[in-house]
Order: sequence, then C-alpha cells, then structure tokens
Amino acid sequence: MEEIESKETKSPSGVMTIAAVAALTLVAGGGGWLAGMLLAPPAAEKTEAAVELPANATGEEEIARIATVANGIVQLDPITTNLAYPAENWVRLEVALQFNGVPDVALAETIHQDIAAYLKTVSLQQVQGPRGFQYLRDDIQERVDLRSEGRVTSVMFRTFVIQ
Repeated sequence: MEEIESKETKSPSGVMTIAAVAALTLVAGGGGWLAGMLLAPPAAEKTEAAVELPANATGEEEIARIATVANGIVQLDPITTNLAYPAENWVRLEVALQFNGVPDVALAETIHQDIAAYLKTVSLQQVQGPRGFQYLRDDIQERVDLRSEGRVTSVMFRTFVIQ
C-alpha cells in the first residue's frame, strides 16, 4: 500500500498571533500618541483674564475659572430640580451669564431663581432631542433678555443632564 503524503499547511501558532497583535497595538498606540501631541494645543498658561480665587476655609486654593466677574461673566450655581412631567425625572443645569459691561450679581441671582422656576414647568417631552433642547435654550435666553432688559448678552450652557 502506498501512502500518499499530503502537504499540511500549518497555521501560525498562538504565540505568533499574540505577538503580532501586541506589535500592532503598540504601533497604533504610538501613532495615536504622536497624532495627539501634534494636534493638541499647547498647555495654556495662566491668562490675564483668569483671576485667582481666594483660599477656601480648608486653606486649599481653588482653581481659577475662565468665567469670572472680572471679564463680565457670572457663573450661576447649579440648578437641580424635578420636571413638571414625569415628576420622577430630575434636571441639572449649569449656566453662565455674559453681561454687557459690569456684571450685576443681584440680577444674576434673580435670573437664577427665574430659570429654576421655569424648569419646574417643563415636561420631559418638551426637551427631548436636539430640537427640544434648542427650544429650551431659546426660551431661557428669552426669559433672561426680558429679566435683564438687555444687560445680559449671552446665556452659556455648561451642563444639562436629565436623570
């Protein structure tokens, strides 16, 4: 009887596959790092617009924010409230107001309370999707324009979360 020898093609071993994947991962990671270093803006140094905030009660210094009273921007405290319907849903909104001229902190607090009261009348269906969010932004801007009589030029949304 004759035995026919067949040529068997050997697949690469598991060790070779792991080595190839590891090498490709290192090349991809290095390329991503290089692209990030080339495209990322240089680390910003402290600008003249940034103002040092005083040390808090624990003695630690807070990080200076871009939004400061010195450059006409007042960042309002975060607003957390429930929606009108369904009442189980909560919304958290952080906004900053850009004033035309010297900021009025008392007016900013009044606007803060007005926005909080308005959010309690909004339903989830009104703010769903990009169009709903745009309507919310427009409504808040309109309310701020009426309340401030033109002294606030822009409402900047920092965060908007519905839970």
